[in-house]
Formats: sequence, structure tokens, C-alpha cells
Amino acid sequence: MQEASFFLSSILQSRDHCADFVERISGVQTSTDKKETLIHLSKYHAAAVQSLGFSKTFHAEQIHGDKIAVITKQSPLISPGVDGLITSGNNLLGIHVADCGALYLLDRKTGAIGLLHSGKKGTKLNITRNIIRAMHLNFQTNPVNLVAVLAPCIRPPHYEVDFAKTIRDQAILSGVLPENFHDCGLCTASNHERFYSYRREEGKTGRHLALLGHYCS
Repeated sequence: MQEASFFLSSILQSRDHCADFVERISGVQTSTDKKETLIHLSKYHAAAVQSLGFSKTFHAEQIHGDKIAVITKQSPLISPGVDGLITSGNNLLGIHVADCGALYLLDRKTGAIGLLHSGKKGTKLNITRNIIRAMHLNFQTNPVNLVAVLAPCIRPPHYEVDFAKTIRDQAILSGVLPENFHDCGLCTASNHERFYSYRREEGKTGRHLALLGHYCS
């Protein structure tokens, strides 16, 4: 199992939840066209989805904003205009990243989950605060019951903005207990063999797939 995925699973995996982070796939052609590259990666990402016991994934459009969508079985597979997803149903959430942060949120009391895309812009807009508020409004989530996990992302000195630290600070200010925030500490720009990096590869790169699922009847 890949290191990032193992880290996530050790914290988030349970009878009712699953998590994964698909790292670089060796030998897959990449380009500056995100859509084209995702087509090349699709069979590998589909295999990861199936290994978690799901047949489909709900994605965010990812426009570097701060909006959140509530996912139900009737939701579109790609929610337009949002960068974060929450659900309490039997659904699998997916976010693509290649330097930006993917933040996983799990409410240990209600079972609700959230997954967001937070890079420089989303962090500045405090999307972390927004998703925690959305989970409270929709699922009565108390932030003290949240477990948060930050996946691999770009970090100093490879990037001038330490948004990983800011995301942690924002989560704690929103009520997440410090001991419940877990940062894998891995930098996407530091290991070309394991990770895609939009900045290091000047846009000609692939995308990791962050996955967080909730099993329920």
C-alpha cells in the first residue's frame, strides 16, 4: 500500500468508512490538458474506487473557490462551482489534486464525511471553515467530534505559501481539536517518483485522487 494511503487508512478506515489517496501512476502519459490526462488515469482511478466497494464517485468541479455541495444519490457526478463535498449517505467522494491540499473530514459521532480541495486561493477564502460549518448545518456535526487528515501537498521551500499550516490553523479555529488534526507531512514537489506536482512540472502533470467513502444502508 502506498505510504499516503496507509497513513489515511490507519486514521480513517473503519467498518463504516474508507479512504484512499492514489499517488503517481508510473508510465501514464501526462500533458498540460487536465481533462486529457485524467482520461489516461481513469482506469487506475476506477480500480481504486472499485477496491473500496463503490461503483461511482462524486466529484467537485474544483474552481479554486470556497463553496460546498451536499451529496445525495441524486447529485450529479460532478457538482458545479464547488471545491468541497459533504455527505451522510452511502457515497464515495473524490477530489483531484497535484499540489493543492486534499482535506478529509470524518464525524466520529454521526458518521458524516467531508472532502475538500484547498490550495492557495481556497485556503485564503477559508474553505475549511465553510465545510465544517456546512457539516454542522446539514448533519449537526460538532467540530470536536471531527477527525481531519491533510493529504500530501506542496510545502516550503518549494512553495512560498505554507497553506498546509494555515489549513491546520483554520480547522482548529473552527473547533477541530488539535489532537484530531493529522497532517501526513508529505510534500508533492519533493518526490517526483511518487507524486505529481503542478509547479515542479510546470503544468504538464497528472492528478492524484483523494477518496473518502461512507458505508451505510
